[in-house]
Amino acid sequence: MTSQNQPDYDVAVIGAGMGGIYASHQLRQKGFTAHGIEAASDVGGVWFHNRYPGARVDIEPYYYCLFDPEVYREWVWTERYPAQPEILAYLNWVADKFGTRDHYEFNTWMTGAIWDPALDLYVISTDKGSSFTARFLVMATGQLSKSRKPQFAGLDDFAGEWFQTAHWPDHDVGLAGKRVAVIGTGSTGIQTATALAGVASELLVFQRTANFSVPAHNAALDREAYDAYALDPAGLLSQLLAGASGTIMPTYEGLAASFTPQEQQRLLEDRWAFGGHSMNMIFNDQGSNMEANTVVAEFVRDKIRGIVTDPETAAKLLPYDHPVGTRRLVVDTGYYEIFNRDNVTIVDSSADPIERITEQGIQTGGAHYDVDVIIFALGFQAYTGALENANVSNEKGDRPTEKWSRGPQTYLGLMTHEFPNMFVIAGPGSPSTLSNVSVANTQHIHFVTDLLCHMAERGLTRVEPSESAQDAWVAHIADLAKNMLRLQVDNYMVHVNADDNSRVFMPYPGGVAAYVEKCEAIVADGYAGFEFS
Repeated sequence: MTSQNQPDYDVAVIGAGMGGIYASHQLRQKGFTAHGIEAASDVGGVWFHNRYPGARVDIEPYYYCLFDPEVYREWVWTERYPAQPEILAYLNWVADKFGTRDHYEFNTWMTGAIWDPALDLYVISTDKGSSFTARFLVMATGQLSKSRKPQFAGLDDFAGEWFQTAHWPDHDVGLAGKRVAVIGTGSTGIQTATALAGVASELLVFQRTANFSVPAHNAALDREAYDAYALDPAGLLSQLLAGASGTIMPTYEGLAASFTPQEQQRLLEDRWAFGGHSMNMIFNDQGSNMEANTVVAEFVRDKIRGIVTDPETAAKLLPYDHPVGTRRLVVDTGYYEIFNRDNVTIVDSSADPIERITEQGIQTGGAHYDVDVIIFALGFQAYTGALENANVSNEKGDRPTEKWSRGPQTYLGLMTHEFPNMFVIAGPGSPSTLSNVSVANTQHIHFVTDLLCHMAERGLTRVEPSESAQDAWVAHIADLAKNMLRLQVDNYMVHVNADDNSRVFMPYPGGVAAYVEKCEAIVADGYAGFEFS
């Protein structure tokens, strides 16, 4: 194993999704030995597991990809918003190009990573009974990877089949002609329901919270635009890092009140026609001013009323319990239109909650629904779930999230005090899921790689953020978030303290460009806030 302070590997990379694949490659390109662990049987991460019907990305692939010039120029995407099979094929192709699989153990869980302060390394154990050491630990486990388990009484009694969208089988489950219930109407539930409306004999959509969804206007990829970007992928990445969200799309036009009602409607119609997340960035104050937000929200509600022909059904689909954009805006491929079909029914489970699962279906307070298949689209234990599962511990036996009971404590969303040499890619405290995660991953991986090169050149073997730097970063995020409407709405980006109902916004809300500027200033100041030895 280890002799004279030398680990088996320089870096252990945990996870083989897009971030893990790129981290492993980038580190090896810089001369580090990198060994990866992945619980699945192959690469892909979230796109390996989320094979549910209708799964597709909600960011255009010009920007949701890797920016390595050779990779960018050679791959040919087909759609504006690629579906899961195409994204997984892309990641497999990239893994082949990078030789990723030669540096990974698949079908392997990390069961523990214990910091050894005498040797400045982690002792990593696996469920295979093996162990190895690594100087650094890179957690590329994703912030939306640990799914929420169905917690419904009677589920074991159900005589039909049930599935979780986040753990979809890799074979055809045969839903054609069956009575199907989809529970959950976040992005995953909406995608699933849209895909199954024309497949199932009867589709029941159980909705606890009506969500805002906007059209993707999916189409064939604009090859001319993609080819232009492919001439200079590094330049494209620089452009993305200089923007607010890590994408290129129409952006803020000004304060809502600075436009007449007619001008507001014209801007709203233009964005609806463009599609996607651009609806989040019309008025500078729609995320902080309720009057401005209501202009956008009511526009979307009017669109729903115009699409869904039955007024009673349309009323159930209208979101009123949260301002638009304060939960992740869903990008759909015809969701509201499915409710004009005779075989699709919306079930308002906020008004008539699910009481239990029965042998034949689903029992609510006022009705019983016979179904053959139940699909649970219940979301994820965001930010902390995968990290808690990994069993990382420091020399005191503490785990990273044990001191996060009142919200995540990180520096740059990258490291946490008292956990040396452990990096969390796109973690809480970085733009993370509030931005284009592929760009967030790339920026973090470049930062980590440069930091490790900095240490190697100086013979340094240990780094962690100071407690004061971490406290200042957490306070900085709180200050940026204090006026956000999103902070006041229950959603996966907000941690709520049960004792006093105080709220902590978890990702960095200042935008990608501001975050990158902060990182560059820290590096220019000799990695200020980091303590080395």
